[in-house]
Amino acid sequence: MKGSIQNRDEFLSKIAGRLGRDLVTAGVARPKWKYSPQDAVLKDASSDELLEILKRQCSNILTDIVLTNKTGLADTINKMVANYGGGPILSWKDPRFEEHGLSPLFKERWPEEGIDFQEWDSSIGEENIRRAERANIGITISDITLAESGTAVLFSSNDRGRTVSFLPTTSIILIPKSTIVPRMTQAARKIREKVERGEHIASCINFITGPSNSADIESKLVVGVHGPVKAGYIVIEDL
Repeated sequence: MKGSIQNRDEFLSKIAGRLGRDLVTAGVARPKWKYSPQDAVLKDASSDELLEILKRQCSNILTDIVLTNKTGLADTINKMVANYGGGPILSWKDPRFEEHGLSPLFKERWPEEGIDFQEWDSSIGEENIRRAERANIGITISDITLAESGTAVLFSSNDRGRTVSFLPTTSIILIPKSTIVPRMTQAARKIREKVERGEHIASCINFITGPSNSADIESKLVVGVHGPVKAGYIVIEDL
């Protein structure tokens, strides 16, 4: 839906006036800070060290994590799916699954074994949401992964519905090892660089840290309150 902005200049002028300055609409430059402590966190960590940090953090957020490579990926997913109770399964429609050699598992082996597998289909609209509600497992791929917090960053698109990651009972997220960065600082920078290059930016970017949980009640962790009850990360070493 496209709309128009009404009375924007008047609104911004009023705010600027309350701040005691003129309205500025152009020539705004990002300040150069004397100190940037956020850049120092895990600054010199190698990819292997970041992986170890991610693994330790997954134990804190009650998330299963498995390390594999492209050769063993299909068997690893199949084993994790079995451990989580099988189908129905819903995945993104993402060419990266085929690039990782998962098409035979998704579209041949599982149907032959009677496992209900479906992928996101933009042509059927809200029926995708009902599929996600019925699914036991949702499978997605992380675009950026934050080692410090154990967070997977998912870029939605027409073929990557955001409900796949939070409506099914269990969420399985594939994590290419190359996507692991220290923390939110690097994720924000990568997104900003995409904007500066004029690249298309997802209308929804989800930051997912393990299964849904809340510690608001007497500081006691409660898992599965408003999304997946369980979550599993599969880190892929070779791409």
